[in-house]
Amino acid sequence: MKVPFDEAAYERRVRTGPCFVCATLSGDPDYRHHIVYEDETCAAFLNRYPPLVGYTLVVPRAHVTDVTGDRALFRHLTEVVHDVAEAVKGVVPTERVYLMSLGSHQGNAHVHWHVAPLPPGVPYEDQQFAAVMSSRGVLPVTEAEQASLAKRLQAAVAGTRRL
Repeated sequence: MKVPFDEAAYERRVRTGPCFVCATLSGDPDYRHHIVYEDETCAAFLNRYPPLVGYTLVVPRAHVTDVTGDRALFRHLTEVVHDVAEAVKGVVPTERVYLMSLGSHQGNAHVHWHVAPLPPGVPYEDQQFAAVMSSRGVLPVTEAEQASLAKRLQAAVAGTRRL
């Protein structure tokens, strides 16, 4: 069961507030997200307003606004996206994992990859873009539920990452 999401407030926040990725990575309590992976170059954390269980964002630590601008960074990020997606599939029932890089220079400019696991059995008309749109509501997850899921994902990512 999903709950309504205040898109107008969210848009105001991302267009006028600090960069949510930079704020999250700096530990700003107003932008708290549950971390599932970190290295010196990037991090992954659970979506604060998830339309799907296990919805995770993978981000570079540096404030980068061009998703393909730095080839080495792009390759590293996509390797981490792969490993996070595999971990999510191992922890959350998943029919298909959607991978997207969204955002714009007008809001959510910091590059971030979305790893969105579609659960099995979702009717076709509620899949693909419909499944990830917050306008259709978000899951009413608690901090405790997110913390528990993050720990399971941390362990799964650690088991997936190649050394």
